[in-house]
Amino acid sequence: MTKQNVTVSDTKTGFNMTISMAVSNSPVFVQKPPAAPGGYISISRKKLLKNLEVNGAQRINSWVDSMRASSPTHIKSTPSSLTEDHSSWMVHHPSALEMFEQIINASKGKQIVMFLDYDGTLSPIVDDPDRAFMSDKMRATVKKLARCFPTAIVSGRCRDKVYSFVKLAELYYAGSHGMDIKGPAKGSKYKKGGQAGILFQPASEFLPMIDEVYKELVEKTKSTPGAKVENNRFCVSVHFRCVEEKKWTDLAQQVRSVLKDYPRLRLSQGRKWDKGKALEFLLESLGYANCTDVFPVYIGDDRTDEDAFKILRDRGQGFGILVSKFPKDTTASYSLQEPSEVMNFLKRLVEWKQLAYRGRTRM
Repeated sequence: MTKQNVTVSDTKTGFNMTISMAVSNSPVFVQKPPAAPGGYISISRKKLLKNLEVNGAQRINSWVDSMRASSPTHIKSTPSSLTEDHSSWMVHHPSALEMFEQIINASKGKQIVMFLDYDGTLSPIVDDPDRAFMSDKMRATVKKLARCFPTAIVSGRCRDKVYSFVKLAELYYAGSHGMDIKGPAKGSKYKKGGQAGILFQPASEFLPMIDEVYKELVEKTKSTPGAKVENNRFCVSVHFRCVEEKKWTDLAQQVRSVLKDYPRLRLSQGRKWDKGKALEFLLESLGYANCTDVFPVYIGDDRTDEDAFKILRDRGQGFGILVSKFPKDTTASYSLQEPSEVMNFLKRLVEWKQLAYRGRTRM
């Protein structure tokens, strides 16, 4: 998903706040620079303000263009941004199921760590985000996976909402694109030092403002049929999947009108915290920050997951797996077409681990 961001600078605290509008499932999240790992890059206030002057009408058009580009109906009806057809695309992003043995061979002698997006990866994409339920078979598979490997769910949704869908206490959960991270409550042998509870939650002081923005967005968008605003605690999502395309410009203007009521907000590019940073933070929490014998595998289906795919490629460790039926510009190494294939891939990982364990115990 393409994002447009808004940054707030608080000169008293020195904290920055980012409000990010993402098409298809548009999150609004706040953030202060983490003191923890993650490679936070500070930008001078003078340089930031110099780059913040953006024409409002152009920004609205940019948002609508991004919404159109990411809409499933347009993905099906318009040519891919890639010049290759699907077959050629698959040469560069082969099926993780078909290349399973290659992936396993690359992981030999290393600790596999699993990172999973939720919507579109563990559950199907649905019109109503409150009904994005994962199947009992998928839940059972992820439960077995967590017994074999450290496993984290990384989602743009509120962490509590994702937990209410997954219902597995032995996982790590990173909600709000990594702004709210909690370790396993029980049943995991991979908890560092036996720690549990909140690991990272830097934006707590901004929760009242997020609630305020949420209420205003609900009021502003109620005149647009099909629009849905979701409070994800550390971010607010404006869903447009059920909105007629001719109403998208109106919806974008409604969102912008809310942001205009906050004089500290400025438009900018880029995010200071994302799923890639969350991946790095979780690896450090597990004690694998600078290890050469770790093998992270991240499975996700949309633009926000690209930050994590890029981190893995830059590290030269592990693989990203994109879940998509259509060719997309991605830094993921492999692909899977839908959640059912994700489940089959996870099952094979569990079976391989169990067989490897039995082989060691017989030696």
